Amino acid sequence: MQSMLNDIVAGNVQAFLLIFMRFGMALMVMPGIGDSFTSPQVRLHFALAMTLVMTPFLSPSLPALPSNSADMIALLLSEAFIGLFIGMVMRIMVTALDTAGAIISIQSGFSNGTIFNPQTATQGTMIGGFYTMLGVVLLFVSNMHHYMLAAVVESYQLFPAMAKAPDMLPLMEVMTRTVSTAFRIGVQMSFPFLVVGLLIQIAFGVLGRLMPQVQIFFIAQPLQIMLSLVILSMCLSAGMLYWLGAFKDVVATAMSP
Repeated sequence: MQSMLNDIVAGNVQAFLLIFMRFGMALMVMPGIGDSFTSPQVRLHFALAMTLVMTPFLSPSLPALPSNSADMIALLLSEAFIGLFIGMVMRIMVTALDTAGAIISIQSGFSNGTIFNPQTATQGTMIGGFYTMLGVVLLFVSNMHHYMLAAVVESYQLFPAMAKAPDMLPLMEVMTRTVSTAFRIGVQMSFPFLVVGLLIQIAFGVLGRLMPQVQIFFIAQPLQIMLSLVILSMCLSAGMLYWLGAFKDVVATAMSP
């Protein structure tokens, strides 16, 4: 009886640790929950709560208790790596908003005004900071955070727990495709600003050749800012909805076999 009780306790502790490693690493880099403005204590408590809830459901899919400590450490490191991969896929998609904001700031004349971007924990453009913060808000408003947590749970079907590193080639292909998709989405969201900015530069370039005595900069800069703000008000909702759809598709593709 005592031996059976020890096996049950040891098995539950092992399952809790394995699930906590994957959930904890994913939550540490996941958008919103893993941002720099979120308290580490809040992230830790949330990861512990999610692990406690999911342990009874996920423990049947976990391997048996390793016979030695080396295999156990390898198993824990493998789970931490998979969780980091899942969180990074979601984090990379947020960089699409920062890319779009940087391009828009350059085209609108706001590139010289920088602020602290809490999403990247670095200095960034004003439009980029606005886009990334708005994106995180929309993730929670649209209940997309439920989808992100469900992706971690469903990852056990694609990446079962095992005491060895997963195949790196498919993971690197997913990461490369995600980075490419994020950059493409950022450029697509800023495409109206690129077109308008190009037309303004061409128009005032011709005006400068025809009338060299005109101070082009003092005319072009206010007009460029005004047009950019108008376009931003017209394209903001469509661009963010497009990004939300792409975010969901990329996460679903990354978690599919």
